[in-house]
Amino acid sequence: ITTKMAANSKQQWEIIKKSFFIEGNFGDVGDGDELELVMRLVQQLGVGQLVLDLALDAIWVTIRQSVVPKFWSHFVTYNTEESGRYEGASEGSVEVMSRVTTAVSELYSSAVTFLPQIHRCEMLCEHCGAKFEDCIPGGLMEHFKLHLRATLHSQMPTSFTNLLQKFYAAAFKVFYNAEGGNQGEECDEGADEVVKCGGCDAPTDACHCHAITNTFSQVNKQLLELDLLERLAGDIISSLLLTVITDHVTATCRDSYDQSRISQLEKWVESVVIGWLEVVYCGGRGQLSSADSVVQTMVANNLNQTYMTALYHTYTTTRIDQLFNIVIEYPESQPALEDIRECLDRTHLRNHLVDSLRSAIQTRLLHPGVNTTDVLHAYISAIKALRVLDPKGVLLELVSEPVRQYLRGREDTVRYIVTSLTDESCSELSEELLVAAPLVLDDSHSDDDNMDNWETWTPDPVHAHSLKSKSQRTADIISMLVNIYGSKDVFITEYRTILADRILSQFSYDTEREIRYLEHLKVRFGETLALLHKCEVMVKDVADSKRINSSINSDENPRREKQMFPVSCMILSAQFWPSFKEERLQLPEEVMKELDTYTEAFQDLKGNRTLNWKPHLGQVQVEIDLKNRTLNLTVTPTQATIIYHFQERARWSIDDLSTVTQVPKTVLRRKITYWQTQGVLQEVESDVFVLVEGEELGDKGHVATAGVSQPDIAPPAIEEDEAESVMASAQDQREEELQVFWTYIVGMLTNLDSLPLERIHAMLKMFVQGSVECSPQELRAFLDRKVRQHHLIFTNGLYKLPKN
Repeated sequence: ITTKMAANSKQQWEIIKKSFFIEGNFGDVGDGDELELVMRLVQQLGVGQLVLDLALDAIWVTIRQSVVPKFWSHFVTYNTEESGRYEGASEGSVEVMSRVTTAVSELYSSAVTFLPQIHRCEMLCEHCGAKFEDCIPGGLMEHFKLHLRATLHSQMPTSFTNLLQKFYAAAFKVFYNAEGGNQGEECDEGADEVVKCGGCDAPTDACHCHAITNTFSQVNKQLLELDLLERLAGDIISSLLLTVITDHVTATCRDSYDQSRISQLEKWVESVVIGWLEVVYCGGRGQLSSADSVVQTMVANNLNQTYMTALYHTYTTTRIDQLFNIVIEYPESQPALEDIRECLDRTHLRNHLVDSLRSAIQTRLLHPGVNTTDVLHAYISAIKALRVLDPKGVLLELVSEPVRQYLRGREDTVRYIVTSLTDESCSELSEELLVAAPLVLDDSHSDDDNMDNWETWTPDPVHAHSLKSKSQRTADIISMLVNIYGSKDVFITEYRTILADRILSQFSYDTEREIRYLEHLKVRFGETLALLHKCEVMVKDVADSKRINSSINSDENPRREKQMFPVSCMILSAQFWPSFKEERLQLPEEVMKELDTYTEAFQDLKGNRTLNWKPHLGQVQVEIDLKNRTLNLTVTPTQATIIYHFQERARWSIDDLSTVTQVPKTVLRRKITYWQTQGVLQEVESDVFVLVEGEELGDKGHVATAGVSQPDIAPPAIEEDEAESVMASAQDQREEELQVFWTYIVGMLTNLDSLPLERIHAMLKMFVQGSVECSPQELRAFLDRKVRQHHLIFTNGLYKLPKN
């Protein structure tokens, strides 16, 4: 060799090229003595840097032109073949595993062939002073790996992920099946049943799971040694695991609200996801602790920053999509709400929650197809449920504003709320009323923070500054319902009407229940409220009526002997009761005499006070004797008056009966229906009715009970009108209040001839200030009604009185 080296420089250069594979023909590396002599020759000639550059360039050229294209060809050909072929699940997974294994094994083998060359290049750097790029840390081996990664990425086909996704999906399925996540499936093949493996989808007697696991571990190990695992498959692994987490959370939380799931899901992620990452990066379960620090850090960061965050985000998003149902099913859904509250602290989904729930409420609740009772029940459930999520009430305030606005526009909202408060069968609101807590009304004053527990104090969210005061946001349910209107008066006025209805419809002197609820309302709304004082007087009137009736109907009363029938009445203090529904009724002369007798007895008892009778209100106990039956009934005065006139003559027309009773024909027809259902009256012609004494009722009647005559006790006639209030409606009461303005309006128009709406409203505010409030819109509606009644004329935007 020494002789050849000294012969000529050309031979020397050929020896150097062959020893460092500068021409790219990587083969036998030779022995160590020959390499040492070549190193001396390179050092003697001073061409160490040139040889290093040429040797590395030979490696880069081979990688770029041969190794990398061959590696990617497996992925490109698979995508081309797959488009024209249909495979079974088992055959497909085997094909995928085989192709990826072949590609990675060839790449790994090619990289291994470069190791002797890398070693010789390192010797050049050490003995000959040659240098490669100083900007690359970690030595020549890291430089080689970096160049390999760069070349792979530079030639990466657009669809290479297709094969890798299937590779890792198939391996994960086998792993998950081994963890107990999948169950074997039975399929029919002719007359035989074949049980398929849940991991590889092959029949259990031809299972490929073990081979897939071994192949998978080999591929990951080789990619990890080349520092390619995270670069080639990191995103694919993350995407696969995120998809698995999403599917598992969705399946676990589907229509299940009564159990806490977050702890169970956290354990599942730690078991399945960490177990899978250990298999990928460490070669098996339980190998994480023995892995190097880089792998441990990467897995720990992935767990905490990626997969746990994805779990909380997915769980919260899934629950937010179900939140409307969760709210409706409260309190059974409280475990799910507590999970959401925990996850909201770890995610930034509060705004998404508010927008989603508001949209669901608007779509599913706030439309005419939903009863007011259902809307209120949903609102009450929302108050309770959202306070589990946010005790400060910020979420509730943001979500519930559309509900309050919608309820404010429904006419029967107040009546249902008040009825529920005083109804023993309605547990939600009546139980709330029993809690002795003062009402918290909406105001614009900020609350002083309670500094007794300043160590645990937390500030409101950043967007809470534009909301209502904290005390109002955290008020109880009744306060929240009252704040729909912002005033107690609306509810107390409605309670007066309901109380009056209840007293007059039952006609009972037992007021224990009403007194109990009235006391609770006084605690809630304040004893100084004038409207509640009126309610106290109404209840007191019942007790006074009982005492007066007992006195007048006692045996000591000298008028007692002259009575044809006993009379008891409910004596009401007119100025304290709401307006009654006015109906005309002319009572029979005998009845009027008895009422006059009662009035005289009352005047004797009370001195200068008298009675103003409401003949259409009350109850009458009647006994009707027919040929073969006797009816004992409790009916209204109008119904009693109708049947009373049939004892004078057996045939009446609607016109004649209306003239005698002074009852409008439409009301009369409705009242007669009750007697038709009892089989007492029959319509023989249009608007002509006859009394039915026996069994023959004709084609249009009802067959009376035959056999032995015996009393027939029918249900009270109040059932017919139980939904009909005896009190004037809110619209009628408001119309009566607005009549206060009419005298002033007539006086204005008499003196000033004609006025626009704005001028009339301004003058009313000046002259009728503090009595009855009226908005311009309400005044316009009132004046328009007067125009339709021909009491006013409206032309060119001006109102004026008609000329007589």
